[in-house]
Amino acid sequence: MKFVHIADMHFDSPFVNLSDKGELGDLRRLEQRKVFKKVIEYIKENNIKYLFISGDLYEQKYIKKSTIEYINKLFKEIPETKVFIAPGNHDPFIKNSYYNQFEWNENVEIFNSSIKKIETDEADIYGYGFDDYYCTDCGIENFEIDNKEKTNVLVLHGTLDGASIEDKQYNSISKKMLKNKEFDYIAMGHIHKLDYNTEEEQRIAYPSSPISLGFDELGEHGMLVGEIEKDKINLKFIPLDEEEFVEIELDITDIYSKEDLIENINDLEIKENQYVKIILIGNRNFEINTYEIIKLITNDRIIKIKNKTKIAYDLEKMSSNNTLKGLFVKKMLENLNGDNVNEEKRKIIENAIEIGLDALE
Repeated sequence: MKFVHIADMHFDSPFVNLSDKGELGDLRRLEQRKVFKKVIEYIKENNIKYLFISGDLYEQKYIKKSTIEYINKLFKEIPETKVFIAPGNHDPFIKNSYYNQFEWNENVEIFNSSIKKIETDEADIYGYGFDDYYCTDCGIENFEIDNKEKTNVLVLHGTLDGASIEDKQYNSISKKMLKNKEFDYIAMGHIHKLDYNTEEEQRIAYPSSPISLGFDELGEHGMLVGEIEKDKINLKFIPLDEEEFVEIELDITDIYSKEDLIENINDLEIKENQYVKIILIGNRNFEINTYEIIKLITNDRIIKIKNKTKIAYDLEKMSSNNTLKGLFVKKMLENLNGDNVNEEKRKIIENAIEIGLDALE
């Protein structure tokens, strides 16, 4: 059996960082539609009979009915393809969700919080969907496949071997336990990072998200295309996202003013399909206000600036001078080297030192 596996589309995501830069948030939402249409076109052209969507198809808090109608219209274009959706933590199967309130096309199957089996000629498709924004136990550990002679697929949203408190809120599942269930393929969602073919005959896979949602999702994004036989599986990744989130480091050790820094940033070569975060590194020679600088950047593709620089002054040497500057630095160093100084407080003290030294010039 041939299938396409996607997850974490997040239709109508607010894209907060992009929305702060003019129309980029709206453009990214249009790109979501463009990418989803690519998935449907691939299914048409390759006669794919199964589409697995492993949660977070849309954002429950922001989704518009017109977007749901657009999605369903595309599903109608592939009437011979069975679409299986396992709702996740961003699109749970709750009372007022479109999974409950909308009349989906007849080729669409939506799972809920009771593990359910859909029988087809080629396979038995099982699935579980969130019925709330959190899930601590989907009950899969107590579940057994009905007929192991058939091809068996599980569509699921969650975290494999999640150990943190946050992970456990989003359906943390033992990978070893899942393997022991002997599914021929487990279509996972929730982790926006590609994970397939990292081990021989890997049958538990994450396809990444079809488009990147931010700077914590660098690299390629797309879908998995697979073919299953009882004794083997073949998976391949197809990139879909034409845009790219990238990080660029800029060493400012030899930059001595805000104006020079802005010029250096504006001179960076940035491609038209890139969303860019600038990371400032090195020793800084002046106070840096990233919120002020970002407003003066001419390239709208630069979305964020992160300051990872270190103060350039030799504070220990300055503190030994019996001058007003020296006494000021000595006092500030006492604060800086005190107990319970976290990273946020350290930055505040360092900025105070810079401002104070400028005032004492």
